[in-house]
Amino acid sequence: MTHMRTVSAIYFFSAFLLLAMLADTASARHGSALSDQTNPISTPAQSYMAKENQVTLGAGCFWCVEAVFKRVEGVTNVVSGYSGGRKDEASYRIVSTGQTNHAEVIQVTYDPDVISFDAILQIFWRTHDPTTLNRQGADVGPQYRSVIFYHDDFQRERAEYFKNKLDESGIFDDPIVTEITPFESFYEAEEYHQNYFENNPDQGYCQIVIRPKIDKFKKLFEEKLREEYRP
Repeated sequence: MTHMRTVSAIYFFSAFLLLAMLADTASARHGSALSDQTNPISTPAQSYMAKENQVTLGAGCFWCVEAVFKRVEGVTNVVSGYSGGRKDEASYRIVSTGQTNHAEVIQVTYDPDVISFDAILQIFWRTHDPTTLNRQGADVGPQYRSVIFYHDDFQRERAEYFKNKLDESGIFDDPIVTEITPFESFYEAEEYHQNYFENNPDQGYCQIVIRPKIDKFKKLFEEKLREEYRP
């Protein structure tokens, strides 16, 4: 990525894991109360006993983000769609104009007994460039912005905490521009957008843009890879 400091992948990943370990000392894996001594963020009253949670993420073209998160152990469902724009029906035709302020997103359903929300955030920030405003590579426009649509106060607090820590760490040359905003509505994308990489593996965009993101995820998060995607 053009805006990242030239550091080794090992250094970057180690720094991110260190942040995660610091956070884990302050909160139980499934969202129990946080310790004021290590992290002043308070945990909301919401119960995390539910078997599945959801978060809505935008990190450029939803084909790319979907392909990565479908391979994450503990993720039970990924749906591509649109969020964050005018409160009317969204479609690829109107969202692609950039005039509705919708973002291309994925809605991730995950099992918190298998993967923590903090781990979801690690994968999100490590598999796209969060410092480029309204673009990812050649995909340009507000529909390709980096954004976390949080579903509750716990998600908001953890996202803000990690964003601040990453900025303070100096890992990126430029500030993180990821929006952290409340979830309001989600419009499922057209059927041909769902499972795009799996359905079109030999298509040029899939090979040139999506495949390298998948390979990067596999390299950095090998332990998070679903069994069916292991060699």
